[in-house]
Amino acid sequence: MTIVDWEALRRAAAEATERSYAPYSQLRVGAAMALDDGTIVTGCNVENASYGLGVCAEVTAVGRYRMDDHVGKQIVAVAATDQYHRKLTPCGRCRQILMEHAGPDALIDGVRGPRPLRELLPDWFGPDDLTR
Repeated sequence: MTIVDWEALRRAAAEATERSYAPYSQLRVGAAMALDDGTIVTGCNVENASYGLGVCAEVTAVGRYRMDDHVGKQIVAVAATDQYHRKLTPCGRCRQILMEHAGPDALIDGVRGPRPLRELLPDWFGPDDLTR
């Protein structure tokens, strides 16, 4: 079992908020994912004038995970914060994306503390549902 340094992960998420593009909501969000080898991968939210086209910090972190050739390493924990270092729980869309890339046992930080993703998204839709 990987031991998660939650303070370091939250700090990395808070630092990622500095790269955020949030001119509309003013809510700058950063996410940090701990991998099983100790690597931390970060992302930030990127808004758009067409509000529905904005991208959450967790999604950009998953994109970096894939682009930076971390595929094959397990995502074991995820933390997200706003620019004031307040913990944020991922939205439903982010939970779904994290489920596919991190899996049900990944620990997700939030306002009530770290919890397994399976608790935050109990009846997820996944690749197996496409073959039924």
